Amino acid sequence: MTQTAPAPSETAYILEDQVGYLLRLASQRHAAIFQKHAVQNLTPTQFTTLLRVAEQGDVSQNHLGRLAAMDVATIKGVVDRLKAKGLMQSRPDQVDKRRSIISLTDKGADLIEDLKQTGLIITEDTLAPLTAQERRTLANLLRKIS
Repeated sequence: MTQTAPAPSETAYILEDQVGYLLRLASQRHAAIFQKHAVQNLTPTQFTTLLRVAEQGDVSQNHLGRLAAMDVATIKGVVDRLKAKGLMQSRPDQVDKRRSIISLTDKGADLIEDLKQTGLIITEDTLAPLTAQERRTLANLLRKIS
Protein backbone atom coordinates (compact mmCIF):
# COMPACT_ATOMS: atom_id res chain seq x y z
CA MET A 1 0.00 0.00 0.00
CA THR A 2 1.48 3.35 -1.03
CA GLN A 3 1.19 6.34 1.22
CA THR A 4 0.21 9.65 -0.27
CA ALA A 5 1.04 13.06 1.09
CA PRO A 6 -1.78 14.81 2.91
CA ALA A 7 -3.68 17.42 0.93
CA PRO A 8 -2.32 20.95 1.50
CA SER A 9 -5.54 21.95 3.28
CA GLU A 10 -4.99 19.13 5.82
CA THR A 11 -1.46 20.23 6.74
CA ALA A 12 -0.59 23.27 8.84
CA TYR A 13 2.11 25.45 7.31
CA ILE A 14 4.86 25.96 9.87
CA LEU A 15 7.81 27.86 8.44
CA GLU A 16 10.35 26.16 10.71
CA ASP A 17 9.32 22.78 9.28
CA GLN A 18 9.72 23.73 5.61
CA VAL A 19 12.63 22.20 3.74
CA GLY A 20 13.50 25.40 1.88
CA TYR A 21 13.71 27.36 5.10
CA LEU A 22 15.84 24.69 6.78
CA LEU A 23 18.15 24.44 3.76
CA ARG A 24 18.59 28.22 3.77
CA LEU A 25 19.49 28.22 7.48
CA ALA A 26 21.97 25.38 6.96
CA SER A 27 23.41 27.17 3.93
CA GLN A 28 23.83 30.40 5.91
CA ARG A 29 25.61 28.53 8.70
CA HIS A 30 27.88 26.80 6.20
CA ALA A 31 28.61 30.12 4.43
CA ALA A 32 29.68 31.71 7.73
CA ILE A 33 31.97 28.76 8.46
CA PHE A 34 33.38 28.91 4.92
CA GLN A 35 34.09 32.64 5.25
CA LYS A 36 35.87 32.11 8.58
CA HIS A 37 38.30 29.69 6.91
CA ALA A 38 38.44 31.26 3.43
CA VAL A 39 41.84 30.99 1.76
CA GLN A 40 42.90 34.24 0.09
CA ASN A 41 39.35 35.59 0.46
CA LEU A 42 38.07 33.13 -2.15
CA THR A 43 34.32 32.82 -2.51
CA PRO A 44 32.67 29.38 -2.58
CA THR A 45 32.25 29.64 -6.37
CA GLN A 46 35.92 30.56 -6.83
CA PHE A 47 36.92 27.69 -4.54
CA THR A 48 34.83 25.23 -6.58
CA THR A 49 36.16 26.56 -9.87
CA LEU A 50 39.79 26.20 -8.84
CA LEU A 51 39.24 22.65 -7.63
CA ARG A 52 37.37 21.66 -10.80
CA VAL A 53 40.22 22.94 -12.99
CA ALA A 54 42.73 21.12 -10.78
CA GLU A 55 40.73 17.89 -11.25
CA GLN A 56 40.19 18.31 -15.00
CA GLY A 57 43.32 20.05 -16.21
CA ASP A 58 42.86 22.38 -19.17
CA VAL A 59 39.14 22.80 -19.77
CA SER A 60 36.91 25.00 -21.90
CA GLN A 61 35.15 27.75 -20.01
CA ASN A 62 31.72 26.40 -21.02
CA HIS A 63 32.54 22.89 -19.84
CA LEU A 64 34.00 24.30 -16.63
CA GLY A 65 30.72 26.10 -15.99
CA ARG A 66 28.83 22.82 -16.31
CA LEU A 67 31.31 21.01 -14.05
CA ALA A 68 31.02 23.73 -11.41
CA ALA A 69 27.20 24.02 -11.74
CA MET A 70 27.31 27.64 -12.93
CA ASP A 71 25.69 29.35 -15.88
CA VAL A 72 27.74 30.95 -18.66
CA ALA A 73 27.63 34.49 -17.23
CA THR A 74 28.52 33.37 -13.71
CA ILE A 75 31.48 31.20 -14.70
CA LYS A 76 32.85 33.99 -16.89
CA GLY A 77 32.81 36.40 -13.94
CA VAL A 78 34.36 33.84 -11.61
CA VAL A 79 37.13 33.03 -14.10
CA ASP A 80 37.78 36.75 -14.70
CA ARG A 81 38.18 37.35 -10.95
CA LEU A 82 40.47 34.32 -10.56
CA LYS A 83 42.57 35.55 -13.51
CA ALA A 84 42.80 38.97 -11.81
CA LYS A 85 44.11 37.23 -8.67
CA GLY A 86 46.73 35.45 -10.78
CA LEU A 87 45.30 31.99 -10.05
CA MET A 88 43.98 31.13 -13.53
CA GLN A 89 44.82 31.85 -17.11
CA SER A 90 43.00 31.43 -20.39
CA ARG A 91 43.98 31.02 -24.01
CA PRO A 92 42.04 30.56 -27.23
CA ASP A 93 41.24 26.97 -28.17
CA GLN A 94 43.50 25.90 -31.06
CA VAL A 95 40.60 24.15 -32.81
CA ASP A 96 37.78 26.63 -32.11
CA LYS A 97 39.03 30.19 -31.57
CA ARG A 98 35.64 31.18 -30.10
CA ARG A 99 36.29 28.98 -27.07
CA SER A 100 38.58 29.80 -24.18
CA ILE A 101 40.67 27.12 -22.53
CA ILE A 102 41.12 27.67 -18.81
CA SER A 103 44.05 26.41 -16.75
CA LEU A 104 45.66 27.08 -13.41
CA THR A 105 48.68 29.31 -13.12
CA ASP A 106 51.60 28.08 -11.02
CA LYS A 107 50.27 30.25 -8.20
CA GLY A 108 46.83 28.64 -8.55
CA ALA A 109 48.27 25.12 -8.66
CA ASP A 110 50.32 25.83 -5.52
CA LEU A 111 47.09 26.69 -3.69
CA ILE A 112 45.18 23.46 -4.41
CA GLU A 113 46.41 21.30 -1.53
CA ASP A 114 45.70 24.13 0.92
CA LEU A 115 42.19 24.46 -0.53
CA LYS A 116 41.55 20.74 -0.13
CA GLN A 117 42.75 20.73 3.48
CA THR A 118 40.70 23.83 4.26
CA GLY A 119 37.68 22.25 2.57
CA LEU A 120 37.95 19.27 4.89
CA ILE A 121 38.03 21.60 7.92
CA ILE A 122 35.01 23.54 6.63
CA THR A 123 33.07 20.31 6.11
CA GLU A 124 34.04 19.04 9.57
CA ASP A 125 32.93 22.30 11.22
CA THR A 126 29.68 22.35 9.25
CA LEU A 127 28.81 18.76 10.15
CA ALA A 128 30.10 18.92 13.75
CA PRO A 129 26.63 18.58 15.34
CA LEU A 130 25.99 15.29 13.49
CA THR A 131 27.04 11.73 14.19
CA ALA A 132 28.99 9.80 11.55
CA GLN A 133 25.81 7.98 10.48
CA GLU A 134 23.83 11.24 10.31
CA ARG A 135 26.58 12.75 8.14
CA ARG A 136 26.37 9.85 5.67
CA THR A 137 22.57 10.02 5.66
CA LEU A 138 22.56 13.79 5.09
CA ALA A 139 25.05 13.52 2.21
CA ASN A 140 23.02 10.72 0.60
CA LEU A 141 19.75 12.63 0.96
CA LEU A 142 21.24 15.82 -0.44
CA ARG A 143 22.63 13.90 -3.42
CA LYS A 144 19.19 12.40 -3.96
CA ILE A 145 17.45 15.78 -4.15
CA SER A 146 20.23 17.56 -6.07
